[in-house]
Amino acid sequence: MKTFILIHGSWHSSWNWHKVIPILEKLGHRVIAIDLPGMGGDKTPIKQVKMKSTVNIICNLIDSIEGKVILVGHSKNGIMISQAAEYRPDKIEKLIYLAAYLVPNGKAQRDYSLQDTQGVLKPYVTRYEETNSHTLQPEIYKEGLYADCDDNILQLAKLLLSHESAESGMATLHLTEENYGRVPRFYIECTEDKALGILIQRKMEAESPCEKVYSMATSHSPFFSQPQELSDILCEIALR
Repeated sequence: MKTFILIHGSWHSSWNWHKVIPILEKLGHRVIAIDLPGMGGDKTPIKQVKMKSTVNIICNLIDSIEGKVILVGHSKNGIMISQAAEYRPDKIEKLIYLAAYLVPNGKAQRDYSLQDTQGVLKPYVTRYEETNSHTLQPEIYKEGLYADCDDNILQLAKLLLSHESAESGMATLHLTEENYGRVPRFYIECTEDKALGILIQRKMEAESPCEKVYSMATSHSPFFSQPQELSDILCEIALR
């Protein structure tokens, strides 16, 4: 049995994983999906949400669990699992980046987002200066996030997607080879992704080599469109 902690991406929350969790649990694994601060059911005021405090919450969760965990990070919040690994390398068995930002020391997520020439989301992001936050406009949900997903997912997204703090996207990661560098990392790329283009995914893979890269011919949300295939990959990585 392994313990998975599943970290959602931008604007989303723990509901991302509702198809994957029962598959993994049926195989005997423990699965924990959380709402990051200010998102989903977490009511932290969005102005108070910072990367440092978010990573601390993840680390506190890791500390509360006996034994090692496997961290899975989706999309922007690949940065969260990287920074958590710097602080808890002895408690993390593996890092799994799912169409996620794999950012090296001294860089920020925004540094790579600006290089993504294939992503379609940027023109549809609404920014709120007074709270340093942003939202995604619903008209791009289908094309950008859920192109190969059932329509009920799109309808749920219209009800559930929320504001997100912009601070973490500009925060510089502080990673060392002595800590973060000794945690095995794996990448699951989504080749039809229009939120995080495959070219920038592969650039990050090349700059921060992983133990293995897996490919899924899906959009940005394989946990909705291909939950069994995704779960199979997660289990294969867990048992390596």
